[in-house]
Amino acid sequence: MKNKENCNVAIVGALGLVGSEMIRILEEKEFPVNELRPLDLPEYEGKEIIYRDEKVKTLAAVEENFKGIDIALFSAGTSASLLLAPKAAKQNVVVIDNSSAWRMDKDCPLIVPEVNSYDISWHKGIIANPNCSTIQMVAVLKPLHDMFDIERVVVSTYQAVSGGGRIAVEELKKQSLTFLLGEKITHTKASPHQIAFNVIPQIDVFEDAGYTKEENKMINETRKIMGAPYMKITATCVRVPIFYGHAEAINIQTKKDINIHKTLEVLNKCEGIKIIDDPKTSDYPMPITSEKNDKVMVGRIRRDFTVKNGLNLWVVANNIRKGAALNAVQIAELLIKNG
Repeated sequence: MKNKENCNVAIVGALGLVGSEMIRILEEKEFPVNELRPLDLPEYEGKEIIYRDEKVKTLAAVEENFKGIDIALFSAGTSASLLLAPKAAKQNVVVIDNSSAWRMDKDCPLIVPEVNSYDISWHKGIIANPNCSTIQMVAVLKPLHDMFDIERVVVSTYQAVSGGGRIAVEELKKQSLTFLLGEKITHTKASPHQIAFNVIPQIDVFEDAGYTKEENKMINETRKIMGAPYMKITATCVRVPIFYGHAEAINIQTKKDINIHKTLEVLNKCEGIKIIDDPKTSDYPMPITSEKNDKVMVGRIRRDFTVKNGLNLWVVANNIRKGAALNAVQIAELLIKNG
């Protein structure tokens, strides 16, 4: 990419929920694209997408179709990333991968640009995009950790179905309509149970000690991004029947004295964070307010008086944009900036 005014960008999984959003964001941000190359499953080859008011044909996501590409944004799942990302990187393509395939690889930086942009300097061709629930949490925790030294985090998430992809969004629509018509819901492909008018305390599969893979992602990714391998973190991840926007109730305990005034002062200085917190007017972040907002929104900021130096926070962000597509494009912008 060095000395290029524009670069060639591939989107792997271009027809998916996140891939489609990546394309929209590239256009919105006027990213310096010379050629946009949508890639997806071979059976979708030839299907057209619209970019900058022009029709662009989708190609198969195979090794030869990375030739001449500078940056590839991947959002096609773990298997595709494990197979194709190294092949693309061998062709001098910088891969920004949205799956969990490379996040904990010691040779791959895991980046939230507002938090650890400096880690981009040591990438070896593949850069990992963190989990959606992790991104919004570390955006808030990192500045507080730098100021107050966080020693323990307890987080409970309320995650939208779009985190499970387009199939999960469609399933919630169908189940809600079926329920409102008074009919029995039998279709539960995207979730282990009915999600319409329900709450499911499971996201992804269960692993050791009764934690789900999603919960372990939050724990391990947060430690890596923040450079805090021994930070005490526990998580409970819950799927709720909304379409977009993840919410998190976060409780932290710090080593240094912490108060509301200092917390507000720190967070107000942070790029990408917006404080919405006025109990008198019932003003606080909600998933519905994240639909057209790319900020990580924070509210319900209050002391936890049951422990020394305890604080409660309510954090909301758009999981498809800042939690996935936007963060990936921001990483690409870092690459351009750094030459």
